[in-house]
This record gives sequence, structure tokens and C-alpha cells, in this order.
Amino acid sequence: MHEMSLCEGIRQVIEDQATQHNITQVKRVRVEIGRFAGVEKPALEFAFEVVMRGSVAEGAELIMLDLPGRAMCYDCAQEVEIDDRLAPCPKCGGGRLMPMGGDEMRIKDLEVN
Repeated sequence: MHEMSLCEGIRQVIEDQATQHNITQVKRVRVEIGRFAGVEKPALEFAFEVVMRGSVAEGAELIMLDLPGRAMCYDCAQEVEIDDRLAPCPKCGGGRLMPMGGDEMRIKDLEVN
């Protein structure tokens, strides 16, 4: 389950920020997850709860924000949102798309006390 290692990375970032900014408690963590990131949200939620135990983020709410898949269409020269990596261009129906985003995952912000 790679969601556990993702949460360990999130914990490290939170602990680094807590040290730098004298944070004693994190109430909410918002993460942006691209459509093609391959993250199973229920598994991430479970792993988050387990990994945050004993940290300043223990008991924090995890909010997952969806980011769309994006691609550049070579047929109409437009950047478009796509639901599937193999989907045709929603504007022109063309099939020559280069993925431009949707595989990222990042911490957007932390709500702290």
C-alpha cells in the first residue's frame, strides 16, 4: 500500500513546518490529488490516521481536493481537461494528446492552532 509511504512523507513535511513555525497542533490538512495520481482515497484516509498518531497532526482532518487530468491536444492546439488518459480531445475529438497534469499530489495548506 503506497498510501502509507505517501502519508509518511506528509508527516515529515508537517513535522518540518511545525518545527520551523512553532506549531503545536494541526487541525486540518488539505492535499491536492490529481485524477491520474493512482491514489486510493479510502486507503490514504486510513493511512493518514495511522501515520499521524503521536504527531502534531494526530486527530487532524484530511481533506482531499481533486485535480483534473489535463492534456495538450496537438490537433486543436488547446489545453483541455480529460477524464481518462486515453480519452479523445473534448473540444475537437482528436486523438493526439500529450498529458500535461493530473498525476500530482501535494499539500495545499495546513490549518493550525
